[in-house]
Amino acid sequence: MPRFLAVYTMQPKDLDRFRRMPKHEQDAVNAIGIKRWTDWEARHAASFSERGMVGKTTRVTKGGIAEAVNPFCGYIVVEAETIEAAARLFENHPHFSIFPGDGVDIMPFLTDPAP
Repeated sequence: MPRFLAVYTMQPKDLDRFRRMPKHEQDAVNAIGIKRWTDWEARHAASFSERGMVGKTTRVTKGGIAEAVNPFCGYIVVEAETIEAAARLFENHPHFSIFPGDGVDIMPFLTDPAP
């Protein structure tokens, strides 16, 4: 089955705004969001082979190595018949419908995994 990389994106300014909210407001968002996220993952578990969160970015260029900022905050590997089917799994996802994420970018893997 085709595999796709789904990358959760969140603008740093939106995360900062969320973190500046009073703790009780953050806790209320988390209580709803985490429940909906885990329910979502349970419903679609057969489609996911790997998932994770990512931390601060280090970029390597011909100019050297330096800290960088990008909108990537997590990923999940999705198995689906088509990219459209993979994308439909994320409609109204808690990452952006509850949490301050701004989207999920979905890209096909162009090579098969190593045996």
